[in-house]
Amino acid sequence: MKRLLVIGPRLFALSILLSLTQNQAYADQFTTIDVPGAGSTIAHAINPEGDIVGYFASGICCAIRGFLFSGGTYTTIDSGSVGTQAMGINARGDIVGFGFNIPSFLTTSGFVLRNGVFTYFSVPGPPIVPSTQPMGINPSGDIVGNYLQAPSISLQHGFLLSNGTFTNIDVPGSLGTTPVGINPKGDIVGFYLDSNSINNHGFLLTKEAFVTIDFPGAFSTFAEGIAPNGDIVGYYFDTKTHGFLLSGGKFTIIDVPGSTFTQAFGINPKGDIVGTFSTGGAPHGFLLSK
Repeated sequence: MKRLLVIGPRLFALSILLSLTQNQAYADQFTTIDVPGAGSTIAHAINPEGDIVGYFASGICCAIRGFLFSGGTYTTIDSGSVGTQAMGINARGDIVGFGFNIPSFLTTSGFVLRNGVFTYFSVPGPPIVPSTQPMGINPSGDIVGNYLQAPSISLQHGFLLSNGTFTNIDVPGSLGTTPVGINPKGDIVGFYLDSNSINNHGFLLTKEAFVTIDFPGAFSTFAEGIAPNGDIVGYYFDTKTHGFLLSGGKFTIIDVPGSTFTQAFGINPKGDIVGTFSTGGAPHGFLLSK
């Protein structure tokens, strides 16, 4: 495995302006995404064609399954494990995600679903790698995600899988790094846990330089998806959880009307955004159309 080397102080603060958008301006653009019969639905990624992937649970204690929503039809994604989460989809329709291994939910294996065929993989490393979780895939087939490696299984590392080669992605000085989204240029977004083990911060990695993304005044910030033009979506915590769009150096808050929390996870080239929200009960997916 290659290790991504960052020499010198490469962690920068992102200079941003805050732009607040009234929630009502979005009211007629939100569409709820609910898998029929599901107790909860999480929409996690959307490709240029508008195909959406995510995962759902049929009940409080039921196994989790992935889904693809395409052309108005929901298709279940089951990797054959005790639980499946579909996390990313590219323009070709390739889907990445992970399955929970039997007998423990603590270990996971990654997969690529292409043309109806599952290909499974785990990050290599001695003595074992108990958890590999792919999160995003770009049109070239480059995959990002995170893994836990024994014996330090409490420390999460990021990875990039490109042309069959794994490269580590670790924000310098962090206690855990999770890359989530990758665009066609290879720009990567995600989040990391700071050295105080208290707050999470978003990051953008471009040409091996890390940039920190913090929503002003937030306790924690999570960057989740990145479009080809560099627009970034994610969510942050203050007194509650809000989604955000970061475009041209300006934040726009994304709150589903009437929700108690909103999280934005994915964005496509058109600017369509998917995520999850709740109005006090189980979470639902949403599509915010441009």
